[in-house]
Amino acid sequence: MRSGKHGAETGKQGVRSGEQGVRAREQVLGSGEHAAGMGRRPAGALEAGVLAVLQAAGAPLTPGQMQQRLEASQYGGLSYSTVVTILSRLHAKGLTARERTGRAFAYTPVDGAAFAAGQMNQALAAGPSRDAVLAKFASGLSTRDARLLRELLDGPGNQQ
Repeated sequence: MRSGKHGAETGKQGVRSGEQGVRAREQVLGSGEHAAGMGRRPAGALEAGVLAVLQAAGAPLTPGQMQQRLEASQYGGLSYSTVVTILSRLHAKGLTARERTGRAFAYTPVDGAAFAAGQMNQALAAGPSRDAVLAKFASGLSTRDARLLRELLDGPGNQQ
């Protein structure tokens, strides 16, 4: 044991009292909960909520507008910088598009087909050989999907 700042002994007893404080807080708040009384959000729930608000808006939203709309939802109380971070991360993942409006960006959701096509293009670019990646992809297609792909490739506007 050694003496602390005010001459009191610290050591195992200090650790025990710290653990007791954590247990006491857990009894009041519940394990893993924060002071507002809500449990911790599942991973991705906040991003999903922001995307849902963005899709429901039907028009591009700036972070400030998004923050106002979130106030009326279960995600109220988020700071402006948190909203900017969430929207920026969604943009980096390819789930939103953005355009500058004044000093801020206005965000719109990317439709699911465009997102999936973007991921496929990224996979092609990252592969060791575009030919090998496309061949492997095509060999795994169902008969129905292969027929649809052939129709899309042979369709009007794709003739060479």
